[in-house]
Amino acid sequence: MEYLALLMFVVVCFVLLLGYPVALSLAGTALLFAAIGSSLGSFDFSFLGALPNRLFGIINNQTLLAVPLFVFMGAMLERSKIAENLLNAMSMLFGKYHGGLGISVILVGMLLAASTGIVGATVVTMGLLALPTMLKRGYDVKFSTGIICATGTLGQIIPPSIALVLLGDVLSSAYQKAQLDMGIFSPETVSVGDLFAGAVIPGFILVLLYMAYCIGLAIFKPELVPCMKPEDIADISAGKSKAQVVLSALIPPLLLMFAVLGSILFGFATPTEAAGVGAMGATLLALVQKQLSLTKLKAVMQSTLKITSMVFLILIGASLFSLVFRGFGGEELIQGVFEQMPGGVVGATLIVMLVIFLLGFILDFIEITFVVVPIVAPILLSMGLDPIWLGIMIAINLQTSFLTPPFGFALFYLRGVADKVVKTADIYRGVIPFIAMQVLLMLMLALWPSLITWLPNFIYG
Repeated sequence: MEYLALLMFVVVCFVLLLGYPVALSLAGTALLFAAIGSSLGSFDFSFLGALPNRLFGIINNQTLLAVPLFVFMGAMLERSKIAENLLNAMSMLFGKYHGGLGISVILVGMLLAASTGIVGATVVTMGLLALPTMLKRGYDVKFSTGIICATGTLGQIIPPSIALVLLGDVLSSAYQKAQLDMGIFSPETVSVGDLFAGAVIPGFILVLLYMAYCIGLAIFKPELVPCMKPEDIADISAGKSKAQVVLSALIPPLLLMFAVLGSILFGFATPTEAAGVGAMGATLLALVQKQLSLTKLKAVMQSTLKITSMVFLILIGASLFSLVFRGFGGEELIQGVFEQMPGGVVGATLIVMLVIFLLGFILDFIEITFVVVPIVAPILLSMGLDPIWLGIMIAINLQTSFLTPPFGFALFYLRGVADKVVKTADIYRGVIPFIAMQVLLMLMLALWPSLITWLPNFIYG
């Protein structure tokens, strides 16, 4: 019976590769295998009786209310020309240096990631704004495409990330389950705020690694990252002083970041309340910059509704899938495999990370968060792993997977908006140094877990 659970997992991956909708694939495959298992006498349909309570729990989940609010904030900022203004301001500051435009792209990508939290939106926005500018200024095409893809995926790890919101909710349930399985009947909890705090230092380390690579190219291969001409910088300023351009572009997003992330980290607001502040702040920012109209507001609301509906429908399908998986005894099978694995918790963690990395080629982070993490996380946590460390490692692992050829999602996003003169092979070769940097970061976090856990412990005790 346990092997039917593994077969069900293989079948759902195959169905997804055929291009069927994720939520319907998860639910449909689960119901099909439940019927097969019931006819063979190896599945009890009473397991499905828990589904209504699960669906009510999803709808009533206060943490998940942050998802539509953060999506609204990101969609509103995407249409308020914040990226264009930031890129112009950073170009004025650093453009006269070799590699300066590359550093500008990294900083703008970081701020966009912290503002929107959506990988696809950041990659597409930077691909449309920065890539033509970099190529026009004589930047190497491989470096240009690589740095845009890499900074675009920062939305996976830099708070307030949608991925961390969803991971926080799933890991909270997994951590409580792991503690109950260990006989701890007053379980501790892990929150989205814990994950946000844990992601701050790794996120900044990754940004610093990107900037160090850019500076290294500027020193040793300056012809690949030329400086901007004075007349180009003058065109950007349009008669305004450098201070005016920089302050007007930087202050609004920095204030919004501090209002959202600062209120969470300092305990003034829950992630859901901070998301409401972010959504209102993004709307006011668009109004101040005269970028808000009824047409744009309608487009933002439609985009928010579409993405939120997709997330929750996938969550419902994943809940049904995990119920059937548990009904077949799949969790016990995986736990037995992990316990017999050489290397103990280290070996089990490496295998899980490898599987998640490979699944990142065919599944989005939402599917992996809702389907894979609830299966493997309770087992790993019961083996003694820190839930915050595990959550951040999964997020960075997926970020690396989305960047890895030939199936990385970020590569597809950029390929869709890049000019035809940019070859796909150039994009693939351009991301390799950044993949190496992300692998280096994961090794650092494995060797020094306190890089993740220190700040949450310092803030929340």
